[in-house]
Amino acid sequence: MKSTTIGSACKTALAVAITGSLFAGTTAQAQLAGHNVILVHGFQQEDLANPPANLQEVKSAGEDYWRTFWLSRSEARIDWGSNGRVEGGIAQQAYQQLRQISQQGLCNNWCLVVSHSTGDLVTRYLLENQARWLQSEGLPPLKILAALDYSGAGGGTELANLAMSLAYNDSWYNWPLRAAVEAFTGIEPEPGKLGVVNDLQTNAARNLAVSPNNIPRLRFVAGGSSYGGITKPFIEGTDDGVVPTHSACGATSAAGIDSCSNSISLAGKVTSQNGPDALYYNHYPILMNEGASHSGVLGSETGNISVPVVNNTTLGGLRVDFASRTYNRRAWWQWWGSGDQYIEVPGSDQTDMSSLVYTTLNN
Repeated sequence: MKSTTIGSACKTALAVAITGSLFAGTTAQAQLAGHNVILVHGFQQEDLANPPANLQEVKSAGEDYWRTFWLSRSEARIDWGSNGRVEGGIAQQAYQQLRQISQQGLCNNWCLVVSHSTGDLVTRYLLENQARWLQSEGLPPLKILAALDYSGAGGGTELANLAMSLAYNDSWYNWPLRAAVEAFTGIEPEPGKLGVVNDLQTNAARNLAVSPNNIPRLRFVAGGSSYGGITKPFIEGTDDGVVPTHSACGATSAAGIDSCSNSISLAGKVTSQNGPDALYYNHYPILMNEGASHSGVLGSETGNISVPVVNNTTLGGLRVDFASRTYNRRAWWQWWGSGDQYIEVPGSDQTDMSSLVYTTLNN
């Protein structure tokens, strides 16, 4: 194996520090890069089976959602019930919390939003409307520096398309498809009981709050399995078992793609890829990780290599500077030549994606 390391010595030291942070036992700080963090969680299928009775139940579930890593590193959350619709009950619940954040002045020195899954779509809707909502009550809008979107479902998922079709006409669907849909929704789909799944249909999601704005969306993309892999055959292109890569990357089209890059695979191999034709304005795929699952990106999984895509840049005042290295690797059957070229964040398999991102962006 021929290996070549690129980047400065300080980047290499940072990669070592990330690995060591697993064992350091340091006290968590409720800021990132000197800014307060607001969390926006994703779809919670339990809300469809047992709709929350009030906002307190919604907030209790939202708190549990983030316990693995981000809860102790945030100052506020925007929690919402998945039995609602983005432009309906979800917006109403979110506004109550936006108002409180504004009144407390938590974003006077700018905030960062961290979202996961459907939280990406909810965040997009809030970013488009929050200034108007708050100013109508004489409150200052939240000053948002950037959003960090893990496994973002802002472009929808084909699983939602199938769930809605199954709800209205279940006569012809085979067992594997039905099992995949029910693994995703947690219920047997019925009209009027799918809540935010309506908004996660690919066409619906891509027509909701799509006006460009100046807030950068930093994308962190996974490609592992969820639900034992039974959902993968029904999602276009590569996916993380729930969200397709075209959505997580921020691609302008719902067509299936294999990577956020036209020249780097999710595994880091430097080769021609079926990547996006274009990305939404101000959307930046930062890291890809072929092995991480949909929920594993939030701090529960290690052992997976992260691959830098957009790197060594400043986005919305946030410095993005992941350590990186390129190397050559020969497959077992390659007896000559230097093999294939790969790029990775060194040491990223020794930590989880959330820790990697937090440690890097917090420097």
